[in-house]
Amino acid sequence: MEETKLGVIESRFADLIWAHAPLTSGELVKLCREELTWKKSTTYTVLKKLCDRGLFRNDGGTVTAAISKEEFHAMQSERFVEETFDGSLPAFLAAFTSRKKLSEEEIHQLQKLIDQSREG
Repeated sequence: MEETKLGVIESRFADLIWAHAPLTSGELVKLCREELTWKKSTTYTVLKKLCDRGLFRNDGGTVTAAISKEEFHAMQSERFVEETFDGSLPAFLAAFTSRKKLSEEEIHQLQKLIDQSREG
């Protein structure tokens, strides 16, 4: 995937597609008019841009997600850890927890992820 970062408006647009896909390009135009107050040309311009970046597809007028919202966020998270913490997840967690105390539930969830990673 070429570029995984999205601006605020692109994120809102992407969220609309993820929430409603598959949908026709006409339905997307109507949805963007209602939710973002966009013109048809703006919708198609941004759609083409995000299709070119590999997030979505527009095949025969049907818009679908090429990757899920969860996959997209996982890619963004990986990139952030790579760029900011030299790929070290422990360094990221140390920085994160130095300012925010984890709740017992968060600790439990993290431990569960660690245990699952060991098993799989």
